[in-house]
Amino acid sequence: MKKRQINYENREFLYKAILQLKTVEECEAFFEDLCTVQELASISQRLVVAKFLTEDKVYADIVNITGASTATISRVNRTLQTGNDGYGAVFERLKEQGEMQ
Repeated sequence: MKKRQINYENREFLYKAILQLKTVEECEAFFEDLCTVQELASISQRLVVAKFLTEDKVYADIVNITGASTATISRVNRTLQTGNDGYGAVFERLKEQGEMQ
């Protein structure tokens, strides 16, 4: 089996595992077991940066609020513009559930 196929299968297994989680508490336990403190901080920071970018906040405000570097903000912004709309799907569902404005 090629390395690329194995990497895809590993990611697919991760996605299927995440879909098994039913509560915030289960997610918290899973991600705290899975990720280092720094990895979890980075992932959650990128998600919040994406939220602020979709709310049209300016980079300087996002830096001040999140502590993210302008490079991280630019990377997230590029993903919002040219990515797979993963952020959009999640944000839309959070809005439907009243978890986002």
